[in-house]
Amino acid sequence: MAGNARETIIGKIRKALGEQSTPMPFPEADKINHHFLSENLRPEEKFVQEFAALGGKFIYCENEQEMFQQLEALADTMQWTKIHAKDPFLLNVFKENEIDLVQPGQDMSDIQVGMSLCEALVARTGSVLLSGGQEYGRALPVYAPIHITIAFANQLVWDISDAFTSMKEKYGNSLPSMISLTTGPSRTADIEKTLVVGVHGPKEVYVFFVDANWKK
Repeated sequence: MAGNARETIIGKIRKALGEQSTPMPFPEADKINHHFLSENLRPEEKFVQEFAALGGKFIYCENEQEMFQQLEALADTMQWTKIHAKDPFLLNVFKENEIDLVQPGQDMSDIQVGMSLCEALVARTGSVLLSGGQEYGRALPVYAPIHITIAFANQLVWDISDAFTSMKEKYGNSLPSMISLTTGPSRTADIEKTLVVGVHGPKEVYVFFVDANWKK
């Protein structure tokens, strides 16, 4: 029974991804109904629905090994030769698996693709919670034209309040000075009311969702 339920969830996630094929930019974004829904969606499904609706690219991975395979295949397709990361956990994981694609990134000026962990994924809004308390600090998710988030199943929460509760549990009274909710690629309509993507941050955002608990 557990296996059948898992296949059903994965099937729904893939179906949601297949339905989100509208090219960027997304002028209809303001018309999306964000009322709280009660249609028996699991958090994974809700996150995919909201994240993809505003241009985010979601990649489901059953485990870390599948994440490595998916990332290398994507990099080959997109002709990425290097992905920059600063988090020791990520650097060690890729080094241990002899994947040279992911390298330490120090100089922000030459970063084309950046990778980081996150504090949480918020299902209801399709948002990624980032903070200055993580190794990449404030710069990498903003400077990199393409940003990849690696997230694990136990980082997915339903609502923003749940995400901040997890932050308080992690940091106590020493919350990071910067906490950011990112929902899809950066966009602005400040210039002649024309929607432009990638002005204040990445043009493309990816979430590699590893369906396993993160044990750092």
